[in-house]
Amino acid sequence: MGSGHAHRLHRHAHSPVHALPPHTKLAAAFAFVVVMVSTPRAAIWAFALSAVLLAFVAQHARVPAGFLLRRLLIEVPFVAFAVLMPFVAGGERVDVLGLPLSVNGLWGAWNVLAKGTLGVAASVLLAATTELRELLLGLQRLKLPPLLVQIASFMIRYGDVVTDEMRRMRIARESRGFEARGVRHWGVLAKSAGALFIRSYERGERVHLAMVSRGYAGSVPVIDEVTASRAEWSRAFALPLSALVVCLLGWAL
Repeated sequence: MGSGHAHRLHRHAHSPVHALPPHTKLAAAFAFVVVMVSTPRAAIWAFALSAVLLAFVAQHARVPAGFLLRRLLIEVPFVAFAVLMPFVAGGERVDVLGLPLSVNGLWGAWNVLAKGTLGVAASVLLAATTELRELLLGLQRLKLPPLLVQIASFMIRYGDVVTDEMRRMRIARESRGFEARGVRHWGVLAKSAGALFIRSYERGERVHLAMVSRGYAGSVPVIDEVTASRAEWSRAFALPLSALVVCLLGWAL
């Protein structure tokens, strides 16, 4: 699978959550997201309790609250969409601070915010406790199509290379006095993007030829085989199973 690559979302630590096999954490995070989506939107207390459960896991994983909250900024576009829903949705309306807002829109906004925030928080927590190489091994262990795993692996491996190439192209433009200040400069940026695409495509061809010359036949050999015991599966699924109990209570009450 290649050597490990550090990423900004990962937080190096020694905790029981970090020590869990990656495929158990992937499956548990997916199950937690499914449970959150299935939780009734009117059960506000259920989302609050699920957030407490997630915070307990974060504390157990030694992931600070500030670290987690900063990474949640990735959902800002969804928050903006949720804020607009009470203004554009139809149906019964109610006055809130002098503004006529849609009741269905308010519930829809709450639904997006609550479920989206908890789902993103679970994903950030997964990334914070699992290195990229381990995530790839976990996906392979969960029998994800090998081609998709290879594509993800190459994206991780060569993402920094392409980013560095883009940085060098920007420096070259600026050293020649170019500054993108308006629409009339979009043509230059478009040509730069085209050149970057061609260079990346040619690099991909060279990498593929190098791999074929070394015996590549469509699959990458697995160096480390990750396994998990029944106890590790139980610890990993403690969060989604607890959230499932809360979800069922939300539907029953």
